[in-house]
Amino acid sequence: GYAEACLDGRREAGPTRAPAHGDFAQLAARPGGAASLLPAAERSPGPAPPWRGRGCPQGAAGPCAAVCSAPRCCSACGSARSCGAPGPGPRPAAPRRAQPPGRPRRTCRPRPARPRGASRRRVTYVRSGRRAPPGGRGSGPPEPGCCAPRGPPRRKIACNHISTDSLATDSSPAKKPWSVCLDDRFGLAHQIRNKQCRLYSLGLGSDDTHFEVRMADEGCEVHRFDPSVNSAHVLESQRLWFHRLSVDWRDPHPAVAAQKLHSNARKLGTILNEFGHHKIDVLKADLESAEWKVLENLILEDVLGQIGQLIFEIHLHWPGFEVSGSDSSVVRFWYSLLKELELKDFRLFHSYKDLSKPQLFLKKDIFNASSCYILSWVNTRWK
Repeated sequence: GYAEACLDGRREAGPTRAPAHGDFAQLAARPGGAASLLPAAERSPGPAPPWRGRGCPQGAAGPCAAVCSAPRCCSACGSARSCGAPGPGPRPAAPRRAQPPGRPRRTCRPRPARPRGASRRRVTYVRSGRRAPPGGRGSGPPEPGCCAPRGPPRRKIACNHISTDSLATDSSPAKKPWSVCLDDRFGLAHQIRNKQCRLYSLGLGSDDTHFEVRMADEGCEVHRFDPSVNSAHVLESQRLWFHRLSVDWRDPHPAVAAQKLHSNARKLGTILNEFGHHKIDVLKADLESAEWKVLENLILEDVLGQIGQLIFEIHLHWPGFEVSGSDSSVVRFWYSLLKELELKDFRLFHSYKDLSKPQLFLKKDIFNASSCYILSWVNTRWK
């Protein structure tokens, strides 16, 4: 109503007076004009307030002067320009900083929107569950922008005592270099000396038990999980157990588990609860391409905090069980898992490239590469 009265008043102030329409005629005909529409505090008798007529066009009188005398005239009209006052000029543009010669300008490109009806990727990326500190944005370091320069990549942690063969007295070499870090700062050597070490070995039909036997001889409580053993639980030696179980990334459905008596596949967190074990000093896994999904389950269910060292044999010749998509999507999925290990304070201290395996990467021949690697991480917060 205020804006309409102002605009009609401007038409009346011009050289050619426009005829008033019905609404404005009724407004002007009321006692007190347009000022009768104002609140009682603003239309009380008395001297004219200092803002009366401010912002109204020259020569305008009557309802427009009454409307524009209200302190909320300009907010009702939308701006001072609506009431006749000259508005501010265009804001000068900020000067652009000169770009150094020879350096390309870095721009943040927005992510293109996915068209409707497009299929989603079948590969899901694992992201960290950490949240911002409770103190707010200002309490922690600022988040890097999309165009922030990346810092130097983190290198492997230095482990001064990497050993497997030195644990045993014989000199027979192991079939595969399963390496553990025996530095005193990570506690594994202390646990071995006190006969309180616990090792879980996950395998699928492998006959290589050289590493497990050595760790058991040194005082570790070793549990090897293999679905190919004959009995459910076998005590091979004083500290070496064999279990007819396989570690999976999901628990079986109760109806399916009841039909298949000997197919015992469970998640690692479920096995830990059943055995009553709260910590694992070393987790060794040789799962023949199932290691990616098992590692994803350990990250998503936050089981990594109960593990001191990880020794995984990873396979790169194909995506793995229940991992599909384009080659770039599979590589991003693998990278997201390895990055989450780093965010969980796991540091790589040893890697081994098995040159006896085919030189394949996602079914492509690559020179001087291997389809199988053994990677060893240590939990830097392990106590």
